[in-house]
Amino acid sequence: MSRTILVTGGTGFIGSHYIRYLLKRYPAVQVLNADALTYSANRINLKEVEGDSRYSFIRVDLSDPTEVKHLFERKIDEVVHFAAESHVDRSIQGADVFIHSNIIGTYHLLEEVRRSQTVERMVHISTDEVYGSIPRGRTREGEALVPGNPYSASKGSSDLFCLAYANTYGLPLMISRCTNNYGPNQHPEKFIPRMILHALQDRLLPIYGNGLQERDWIHVEDHCAAVDRIRKRGEPGEIYHIGMEQTVSNREIARRILTLLNKPGDRIRYVSDRPGHDLRYSLDTTKIREQLSWSPQISLEKGLQQTVEWYARVDDEWLQSFGAVDPKEGEGNRE
Repeated sequence: MSRTILVTGGTGFIGSHYIRYLLKRYPAVQVLNADALTYSANRINLKEVEGDSRYSFIRVDLSDPTEVKHLFERKIDEVVHFAAESHVDRSIQGADVFIHSNIIGTYHLLEEVRRSQTVERMVHISTDEVYGSIPRGRTREGEALVPGNPYSASKGSSDLFCLAYANTYGLPLMISRCTNNYGPNQHPEKFIPRMILHALQDRLLPIYGNGLQERDWIHVEDHCAAVDRIRKRGEPGEIYHIGMEQTVSNREIARRILTLLNKPGDRIRYVSDRPGHDLRYSLDTTKIREQLSWSPQISLEKGLQQTVEWYARVDDEWLQSFGAVDPKEGEGNRE
């Protein structure tokens, strides 16, 4: 029997990969992509599936309650909620859009899921950044949220709304918190694409501060597999961490990219640090590994090489489809 899965933010980097993941693995699934098409969205990311009868797109701004209500006039069996404004630098420049999208948008979605009484499962996609900087060790699910910037504060707030709705109304909802993603199709202002594109253009690679900030990079395909495992087997009301458990400094990532492209190692340029820049993120992923039998399959070495090769052959149409990329030279290390 066909099931309809609503994917919010499906034209973004991770959401588009997840839609392709669903269509590839589940012949009977119907995927409804609801996206507001803000700056980070790109419908070219799903060009290859637009002719698939199992896929449909509807433009929806989740911060508009009327639009969300209309969305749920159709029967929706499951929801995977990716939609969010996610760039830290942009949140520092102005938090208003993050509050409207990440908090108010999530609230409207939760309200309609509650009213519909047809949604059997919902996964809310969150981030490791809600915990703030982790100087050492790895953070477990349920530890205190200490967001260090407006973006992570907005995501932490939406997480709390989700947990409150699961507890108060019994919504069958799970939360995933993932580490930094990378892979093909990522917005060119993000850290790894920016480093690759600068290297390909023989430009200096700009890195915030001293470049010793550590992130745990996971390939987007591994993230999609984890989200799908949570969708199918996760326990309502639970939080699951997704990551590689392998932190690497931004400086080291830039050096690896230069090596893969046979570029000189002296192409790194350190720029003024970002306000409130978290030094390190690291998640303990024991729970999803043991309870849901998930583990990452793509090593950083293999995934980074694949990603470099993808950007090296990407055409101008894809790059130009994003319009003007923010010229501010910085890290931009989020989805």
